[in-house]
Amino acid sequence: MNLTSELVEIKGVRLEIQRIAGRADLAPIVFLHEGLGSVALWTQRGLSWPEAVCAAIGRAGLVYSRRGYGQSDPVPDVRCTGRLPPDYMHREAWDVLPALLDALQISQPVLLGHSDGATIALLHASRHPVAACIAMAPHVLVEDIAVQAIAQATTAFESGGLRERLARYHADVDVAFWQWNDVWLSQAFRSFDIREDCHRISAPLLLIQGLDDEYGTMRQLDEIALAAPHAQQLRLAACGHSPQRDQAGKTTEAIAGFLKNLG
Repeated sequence: MNLTSELVEIKGVRLEIQRIAGRADLAPIVFLHEGLGSVALWTQRGLSWPEAVCAAIGRAGLVYSRRGYGQSDPVPDVRCTGRLPPDYMHREAWDVLPALLDALQISQPVLLGHSDGATIALLHASRHPVAACIAMAPHVLVEDIAVQAIAQATTAFESGGLRERLARYHADVDVAFWQWNDVWLSQAFRSFDIREDCHRISAPLLLIQGLDDEYGTMRQLDEIALAAPHAQQLRLAACGHSPQRDQAGKTTEAIAGFLKNLG
């Protein structure tokens, strides 16, 4: 597989993107990262998981870092005037992502998101045509378990070495962390709920979550299944919040099977 990286300007903001070569006759896979993710964080131990998925299926891929993550433009004064609003995932799904896809001439992609990225994928699929949607460890409402885990991340970032580990993947690690941490721990975000939006998803849908997910319970998948009964599910044992790392083989195999059945 061939990888190319560049910066593209979307609505006055430069976003880091990585393209993965693949078949032109199949819808490409657009990878949407987690709350602390980036293009680089999809790669662990020198292995690019998006590249492995695209190779297994033969599709092209697009990976990008949202604003404030990876090598994308930072957010000025992130803890004051630049603080993310509670509907930041809606804005990404309904405003930024459509503009990015339009600029890159991508129509009806396969969306593959993890955590925050999974929620963005669901929101986008609720309003825009997609070939399919794959949501790993999505958040459709806020659970206490997530708030507790994110509060613990605050301590780890300030004094537990998390800042140093994340700094390898972000040009401005403080922006990357605080824009995610502050909004999730805000009182306004406790009412975040996209279950009604999920009723409008008609595209083929695959849900994946680890049974040991430290950021959410199986209620997340249960609620999506109530709204979108056509969704397929994979619930993974011995797996935490990151199926692509904890159970990479089973996750890739499930995605490959799901997409091959689409034709």
